[in-house]
Amino acid sequence: MVAVTAARHDAEQPASLADRAYTAIQDRLIMLDIPPMAPIDDAALAQSLGVGRTPVREALKRLEVDRLVITYPRRGTFATGVDITDLAYISEIRVQLEPLAARRAADNATKPVRTDLAELADAIQHIDAAAIARHELMHWDLRVHRAIYRAAGNPHLEDTLVRYNNLATRIFCLFLDRLTHFDRHIAEHVGLLRAIAEGKHTEAETIARDHVTGFEKAIRAII
Repeated sequence: MVAVTAARHDAEQPASLADRAYTAIQDRLIMLDIPPMAPIDDAALAQSLGVGRTPVREALKRLEVDRLVITYPRRGTFATGVDITDLAYISEIRVQLEPLAARRAADNATKPVRTDLAELADAIQHIDAAAIARHELMHWDLRVHRAIYRAAGNPHLEDTLVRYNNLATRIFCLFLDRLTHFDRHIAEHVGLLRAIAEGKHTEAETIARDHVTGFEKAIRAII
């Protein structure tokens, strides 16, 4: 079985302390390790991350732009709530942009990137989903999407999709234990990655669109 820790590897390692803090806190917020509406203790975060409070505060400012935290005057900073009514708005954006990213990646990815995507597909195909915690599988989900966004070769598209996929993942994590056939959702990435790696842009576009609509339907089926 492929080591789960591989899912946490990112091709672009954070360069600065603020970037490191941003990436780490973002992960905790997305995975709901910091629960929705929980107060953010910047001193405690700095200590747990092994950085100073200044990088943490810089990271929190960026995360507020990402709609993952919110600051209230005289009250402090909190994780944003997860509002299920946002699902339709987020899906409306993703259903247009995810297929675009998949198509661009299939058309424009370099040979080394295609090799990386094919290897990622192989790794996911050999995961024993039943033996891994769903929380850990979500890291594979994030890795796949971020790899595709990066392969699309449009930094503005990448930034937008990362933001909305992060918000969608928070909703996903809120209902993670109630979802059925979760392994199928993860397995869908294999076909998507292979289509992109092989330059099959129409197939990649279709799978990406179905993947987004399937996510929304799965969530709505249990709420």
